Amino acid sequence: MSAVGASREGSAGDGRAPIDLPTLAAIVEGMLAARSASAPLLVGLAGEPGAGKSTAAAQLAALLPGSRVLPMDGFHFPQAQLVSLGRRERMGAPDTFDVDAFVTLLASLRTATATVRAPGFDRTIEEPVADELSFTPEVPCIIVEGNYLLLDDHGWQRVAPLLDVTVGVVLDEATRHERLIARHIAFGKTPNAARAWALGLDEANAGLIAPTLERADYLLRAR
Repeated sequence: MSAVGASREGSAGDGRAPIDLPTLAAIVEGMLAARSASAPLLVGLAGEPGAGKSTAAAQLAALLPGSRVLPMDGFHFPQAQLVSLGRRERMGAPDTFDVDAFVTLLASLRTATATVRAPGFDRTIEEPVADELSFTPEVPCIIVEGNYLLLDDHGWQRVAPLLDVTVGVVLDEATRHERLIARHIAFGKTPNAARAWALGLDEANAGLIAPTLERADYLLRAR
């Protein structure tokens, strides 16, 4: 596991088989039962675009009473800022997120004695929504999901040490592409534009993310 967790059990490149969601839930339940700290357990779900991180996070939360989900998407830079930085056409790349704010929030969750608020994300307009989410100190487990939780550069290397356990969400490439294209269409892109974005920028980002999953404590088979 990460620096604040237990020792790692292999890597994505060692032939280990992905576990399923009930198994992951049982692992997290065991960690919660053994935990003496009052801070919430932070579970990180990382994966390539379209791998099913958001769905897996919601399903895991449903299996862990009282747990909440924290999506990384809320830390996208606003559209106006991306335009001013010349990065709008690369939205979703590692340097299009406010990693400093993300790290600060994770650190605050580990020591919080009062409610911590976090941004959400509106996919229909592709904008972060300030203070949309809230996490009270009583929340036992927070499931953090996002692309770059295990990246080791662009400032993202500060994230994994703040997580108690990390999970790489894996899905076969054909299904991942199909779902990703469908998602882009659902949120307003034409079929051609959706395919171009999914197989262009999204796939370039996937190429950055895939090797990082070797650092995950566990692999989770997405559905």
